[in-house]
Amino acid sequence: MTTSLQDAHLDPAKPYPLDGITVVDFTRVLAGPTCTRMLADAGARIIKIERPGVGDDTRADPPFAADGSSEYYRFANLGKESIALNLKDPEDLALTKRMIAKADVVVENFRPGVMAKLGLAPDDLVRANPRLIVCSISGFGQYGPMHQQAAYDTVIQAISGIMDATGTPDGGPTRVGTSISDILGGIFGYCGIVTALAARERTGKGTTVDVAMLDATFSTLEQGLMDALGVHERPQRLGNRHPSMTPFDTFQAQDQLVAICVGNDHLFGALAQALGKPEWTNESRYSSNENRTQNQAALKKDMEAVLGSAPGQHWVDALDAAGVPVSLVLNVDDARRLPQILARGMVKDIAGYQVPGTPLKFSEWNSVGTTIPSPSLDEQGDALRSEFADAGK
Repeated sequence: MTTSLQDAHLDPAKPYPLDGITVVDFTRVLAGPTCTRMLADAGARIIKIERPGVGDDTRADPPFAADGSSEYYRFANLGKESIALNLKDPEDLALTKRMIAKADVVVENFRPGVMAKLGLAPDDLVRANPRLIVCSISGFGQYGPMHQQAAYDTVIQAISGIMDATGTPDGGPTRVGTSISDILGGIFGYCGIVTALAARERTGKGTTVDVAMLDATFSTLEQGLMDALGVHERPQRLGNRHPSMTPFDTFQAQDQLVAICVGNDHLFGALAQALGKPEWTNESRYSSNENRTQNQAALKKDMEAVLGSAPGQHWVDALDAAGVPVSLVLNVDDARRLPQILARGMVKDIAGYQVPGTPLKFSEWNSVGTTIPSPSLDEQGDALRSEFADAGK
């Protein structure tokens, strides 16, 4: 019997790619915890150090599940062990250093300099443990004129340019509808760590990794950077349309918005045929992508005159059959029910709650991700204190 790709990718019996890697996790809120949750999904052991009595700030943040626990904390801290330690207490600090001596990776997202004040400066940790990888995730990085400034996601969105790039031409700058700068900081932290682990296999050397949320966000602004750095023009907000491909936008059908993306003349011909307007390909104003872009407002009006005659799903079916990239504009509550999302394990059940799955799919390794729920505060504290009581002595 042939095994489907779906079954192969979602086989929970497969080994994890980072099995045997131990991470000491000083992170809190979202950027750092996103990074360590990804490491947990890849099979690393994550020992999360939290403040006694309080824990991660997000434990007190809504929305709350029926049992009173924070969904914010749950989503970012799956697969981790929790120990509550006062890093200003000599005994707790000594225990922390024993953990670090046995670890492969340390991740922290304090403001630059805080780890040094605690006696845990990243450079010192690597000198004391030459194979150790210490990843620091912060708003502005460990150096530069702004490195000491406080940062939350919206601040980084504002200063990076992504907020000004988002929204309609006649509206104001708009925050992206998720904490994208935090998440990008976490993703780039994961990238830096696994890159450093690969290098350590080759050289035996550990390293520090410095990830700034500003750097991570700025680096993703490809179209704006092409304008600003390449042709030295000031980018302008365009709403949902693409700056140089047309039609490449959202369009109003009879009942809802439809996203239609046409990246070349062949696709435009297929679009025109599916809309019952084959003559558009012979009109000079629509005959090439350059002409269509110059006349994008007129083309959008002509298209919506046709699209408004039938429901959005009708046009999705027709355009998809013609090979034109198309979709309804969905709410996330609709998206999470899509058969495609479910088939790829992007929603999974852990301890009676639904949580996001991992987007990384491996042929040889576990692609389900962690199946361990997020911990209660200090849940593994006693076990960890016992495990590391005499380690390194």
